[in-house]
Amino acid sequence: MEDQNDDALLRGSKFHTLEKFAIRSESDEEDSAGATRKFSFNDAASLNYQKSPRVFDRFYNSSSSEDEEDDVGSSSNYQRRLDYMLQFLDRKLSSSTPPDQPLPEFAGSGGGIGIFRPPVRAPVHPNRPPSIEIRPHLLRETQVGRFLRNIVCVDDGNGPQLWAGSECGIRVWDLKNDIYGGSTEGDEEGTVRYWRSAEVPAAVLCVVGDGGNRVVWSGHRDGRIICWKMLDFSSKVNGKGNDGGRNGFHEVFSWQAHRGPVLSMVASSYGDIWSGSEGGAIKIWPWEAIEKSLSLTTGERYMASLLVERSYIDLRSQVTQNGACCNFFTSDVKYMLSDHVGAKVWTASYQSFALWDARTKELLKVFNIDGQIENMSVDSWTEDEKMKFASGSKEKTQNSFNFFQRSRNAILGAADAVRRAAAKGSFGDDNRRIEALIATADGMIWIGCANGLLVQWDGNGNRLREFQFHAFAVQSLCTIGSRIWVGYISGTVQVLNLGADLLGQWIAHKSPVLDFAVGAGYIFTLANHGGIRGWSISSPGPLDNIFRAELAGKEFLYTRLENVKILAGTWNVGQGRATPDSLVSWLGSVAADIDIIVVGLQEVEMGAGFLAVSAAKETMGLEGSSAGQWWLDMIGKTLDEGSTFSRIGSRQLAGLLISVWVRNSIRGHVGDADVAAVPCGLGRAIGNKGAVGLRMRVYGRVMCFVNCHFAAHLEAVNRRNADFDHVYRTMIFSRPSNILNAAAAGATSAVQVLRSTNAIINSTDVMPELSEADMVVFVGDFNYRLDSISYDEARDFVSQRSFDWLREKDQLRAEMKAGNVFQGMREAIIKFPPTYKFEKHQPGLAGFDSGEKKRIPAWCDRILYRDNRSASVSTCSLDCPVVASPLQYDACMDVTDSDHKPVRCIFGVELARVDESVRRQEFGEIIRSNEKVKRLVDELTRVPEAIVSTNNIILQNQDTSILRITNKCKKDRAFYEIYCEGLSTIEDGKASDHRPRGSFGFPIWLQVNPAAGIIEADQIAEISICNDEYQTYEEFVDGVPHNFWCEDARDKEVFLVLRVRGSCTTEAKTQRIRVRYSITGKRTPMNNHKANNPNPGVHPNLLHRSDFHRLSSSCDMVDHLRNLDTP
Repeated sequence: MEDQNDDALLRGSKFHTLEKFAIRSESDEEDSAGATRKFSFNDAASLNYQKSPRVFDRFYNSSSSEDEEDDVGSSSNYQRRLDYMLQFLDRKLSSSTPPDQPLPEFAGSGGGIGIFRPPVRAPVHPNRPPSIEIRPHLLRETQVGRFLRNIVCVDDGNGPQLWAGSECGIRVWDLKNDIYGGSTEGDEEGTVRYWRSAEVPAAVLCVVGDGGNRVVWSGHRDGRIICWKMLDFSSKVNGKGNDGGRNGFHEVFSWQAHRGPVLSMVASSYGDIWSGSEGGAIKIWPWEAIEKSLSLTTGERYMASLLVERSYIDLRSQVTQNGACCNFFTSDVKYMLSDHVGAKVWTASYQSFALWDARTKELLKVFNIDGQIENMSVDSWTEDEKMKFASGSKEKTQNSFNFFQRSRNAILGAADAVRRAAAKGSFGDDNRRIEALIATADGMIWIGCANGLLVQWDGNGNRLREFQFHAFAVQSLCTIGSRIWVGYISGTVQVLNLGADLLGQWIAHKSPVLDFAVGAGYIFTLANHGGIRGWSISSPGPLDNIFRAELAGKEFLYTRLENVKILAGTWNVGQGRATPDSLVSWLGSVAADIDIIVVGLQEVEMGAGFLAVSAAKETMGLEGSSAGQWWLDMIGKTLDEGSTFSRIGSRQLAGLLISVWVRNSIRGHVGDADVAAVPCGLGRAIGNKGAVGLRMRVYGRVMCFVNCHFAAHLEAVNRRNADFDHVYRTMIFSRPSNILNAAAAGATSAVQVLRSTNAIINSTDVMPELSEADMVVFVGDFNYRLDSISYDEARDFVSQRSFDWLREKDQLRAEMKAGNVFQGMREAIIKFPPTYKFEKHQPGLAGFDSGEKKRIPAWCDRILYRDNRSASVSTCSLDCPVVASPLQYDACMDVTDSDHKPVRCIFGVELARVDESVRRQEFGEIIRSNEKVKRLVDELTRVPEAIVSTNNIILQNQDTSILRITNKCKKDRAFYEIYCEGLSTIEDGKASDHRPRGSFGFPIWLQVNPAAGIIEADQIAEISICNDEYQTYEEFVDGVPHNFWCEDARDKEVFLVLRVRGSCTTEAKTQRIRVRYSITGKRTPMNNHKANNPNPGVHPNLLHRSDFHRLSSSCDMVDHLRNLDTP
């Protein structure tokens, strides 16, 4: 129950500004933010002040129009809640029987324990913190070509926005206004309302946000980088739009950054954009060029693109010219990281790193995953390596010479990989490849590897220690305050502290955790299937249990019930083919009110030659036969496939075939169809006996259908039991069931491959996949016979329809009663004659085998099932979301095309699912109204009190000033970060021409060290602030430096912003620090204060110092800024 059983999220101080709400939870989902004052739902009004104009305002001077009203669906959401409540009361009070009376059943023993126990379901998942569903797990078939692959949270001061890159464009969520709101109308039911960009020709591979300039950068598979304007959600209230409404907003400009895909991208501490591509290509796009492009008008868009495209700095070429090269520059640059503490940039391939100075762009160090420094000399390379690097560093037009050269290099590279693998004895290097990296607040760098290893490095690239908490591959890393979040390919999320102590772990998704984003008091996780969940920053923590209890108590408000009818049929066709009348009698005659039809066939085709060919095809990933396709086509015609039903998947293993058809009216709620096959024949390798299965999601619930053919002969009871046990334990659904699903297979295949490869290591810990389904239906020729009865006796009892007596002789019934097979499964009481063995084309009971062998009649062909019911819960609810009842169970005795009769069973199935839109609203109500929650939030979101030594600094010549930050809290650590809000020039003693900096980066002449860090309780941190000696700017055109030594003789001024947070919150207190750099040496007054220093004991570089300035809240800071001279 991937998307239904984990909800709630805890949030920050404001219902509107999630950022003020950071919460702590047991597993992973609540949010927390520190604030010393109580949160207010009206705080947003106090932030309505005049901001400095953005550098790109002229580029967007055309006004946009909003096409839809805000919160149009709020009334319908309340109506749905009322409907669900009335539905709940009706179920509780109603004593009437359902229109279709269920048949009496027989239940096997042993079903309540171990792997045969139904999966635990609940309104709120008991084994993880409550979470909020931003985007539920959508059906894979609906997301082909639209899968999300990365997310980033960007805050421009008006509220956080969640940006996601997909295979066809960008999506944006307004976290401030919509996170607790209604859902998107249309094809993504349950998704928080989002905005979608116009489609782009190539998939988004990486996304970087710049809240300071209200832009977002996306890198694409075709090598382009696109600049997007952040959406203005504040204008919705006034009826203004967001560049065309919810769908189709357009890019600002774009440019061709690389010949190959933009694999990685990051904004450095100095505002530059760094991008990496294949073959070690690394380019820098200076902020100065980007700033000029953003200042151009819409009509000058082409010039903006050209200006940036030609401004790049090619780091690989620079390294080559300096004579320092290594293998790193022939590998794909998969990851980039900006270390704000040390003002460095890390670039990484799968096996090595390069460390750069963010300010000077100098290469500092190259080292491998073991921490060994690589040789930077070209002389140490082999001839092949030299040629490989040379071909990678020269981006020439394609010609025949380059083609053969690349082919030769590819062959040599493959041979080298095989040689290294042989030397190691295994592909160990691949298991140790780098998958993710982050920089933490204490200046450390953490990387995650494909073998599950976490490695800690210091800021200078020295390997410190490693940890292993999980056997599966790390896929993503994230950090906030004192915590590190780790996402694995298994869907597990772990939370560590900076000391590498494991604080909690849980299964966040049933799919790999691709990416994290931090904002609005939440950690957002993106799963491989495209689902997005928000978890409280402080999870695990004390609020989890409160939210679990509150949400569980409101279950009836967001529970939605659905009813479907399923027809399951099984037939051993004995290598024959059915007439159309036979198929109508078996399936078509009862399909009128059926929603889902499951067909299992046995012995579609047999024979030693066919079985050998089938086994060979399976090893190559092939399946199917002409006979199997004939059956699919004929059944499709019988069911009016296309007009009435759609086939969503099928699987054939030798003579076994399973297929599922769904009525078109519910097709949008059924999907994620995966298939599996388990041979049980000779050596568990031949498919003459075994099983094929199909798994799918129906209204968000997992259903598995398995078609089996077990060992034959009267005495082979134990072999049949063993066949079932082998199938149940080893069936793994990993292969897409058709071409459409194959295109979207990424959503589950990665987990299944890992699952199968790790099953040997953790075989005792991994539950069978059939155990995790909400409903399992077994159909097939199980081959269980009648014991202790002769042929003549059996025929007599059949002719007298004494089925009660015959059932006592049934091997399957006896084995189920003893708990030896089909543990805990149910079967409707059999009231039809045995279905085996008959003479072909002989109607009636006279057709029983009268040949020489005279096989005793038996119920070989059966249909059994298991749903969510347990001893404690039997009615349909979120605790027991799937309840099935057999309504009809019979055999088609008039069909004579085989020695077996076809059997069918119709199930009435009731499903309970969550209305995510309503549950999000209920969660918001809990946050706003629960006094205990509000008190805990106030405590958890508290920011330590801190003071700064000054808020005005003058730098002259090569002065270095020390800024001191004092943490006044006696028990909590304070986490600080310093960034640059903007740059101005000084004319006539006043600041003018104020320009924001890219990604809040520092100007090239300013050094702040360390720009981020941790201040222990009751301690002082010292930050050095100094300027560079030379004021020059080296401009690049097409990667070639053009040295323009244009010294700017004017004085400059920047506003540094100091943000202080608690250990686990996004809420912060801020203080602005004015830094003026005097090139002329003249003293210029600030705020009309005298230039000379009245206090000879004060350092001359510190002006207007009030000894200490307490950090203010963001609202107080706004009032202070109104009195400043700087625009």
